[in-house]
Amino acid sequence: MDLELRGKTVLITGASKGIGLACARGFAAEGCHLHLAARSAEPMLEAKTALEAAHGVRVTVHAGSLSDDAAMRALADAVGDVDVLVNNAGDIPAGDIEAVDDAAWRRGWDLKVFGYISLTRAYWTRMKAQGHGVIINDIGNSGENWDARYIAGSSGNASLMAFTKALGAVSLDHGVRVVGINPGPVATERMIKLMKRRAVDWYGDESRWEELFDKYPGKRPATAEEVADLTLFLASKRAGYITGTVVTIDGGIASRGSII
Repeated sequence: MDLELRGKTVLITGASKGIGLACARGFAAEGCHLHLAARSAEPMLEAKTALEAAHGVRVTVHAGSLSDDAAMRALADAVGDVDVLVNNAGDIPAGDIEAVDDAAWRRGWDLKVFGYISLTRAYWTRMKAQGHGVIINDIGNSGENWDARYIAGSSGNASLMAFTKALGAVSLDHGVRVVGINPGPVATERMIKLMKRRAVDWYGDESRWEELFDKYPGKRPATAEEVADLTLFLASKRAGYITGTVVTIDGGIASRGSII
């Protein structure tokens, strides 16, 4: 299937690892030029070298904090116009309402919730002016499958789901699509950190985190590449009438009302 993405320009936040890096590889393979943004420069520079050599695309790296409005506006100014924005940077801490203090809660929301909103606002104006664009928010299934042991993340993700649906409901009037993706557990470094916290809650021992795989559909988490494949499809003309919705990719976890 030709996704008709060749020559498009894509900005991906949280692009140094995990889902963001998998998206970078996928878009580059489709012939897209990339802007990669994250705190850590080295893995993005390694990706730049590999992707430019393999696919003949342009890759620009933007290393630095993305945790406040000023940083997001500066990023948008540095990047300029794009065809696709993938909001992916986020690290909301796990734990129940007593375990996550005010400072940690605010730090997590500043990076993910307000970070997504700030960068979307910056690109909403640009995309309206150019008459086209796609904004994809990588959110998380805890926003629809509430989890008291991930209360800051559940609350933040639910907010981003509402934000995505509200803006996406009117965006196509301006040629812009706004969609969300709700991954469940994905095989990334961040998932391991969250699973270790969950193993403490369930078993009192973080070293038993791999035992949680038995509770997953298919006895495994999703791969970052599976989430990236969905992201590429939603960014493409093949998904041209999809906006104001959130697509869940979690093996059925949220549908069966379980946490894992």
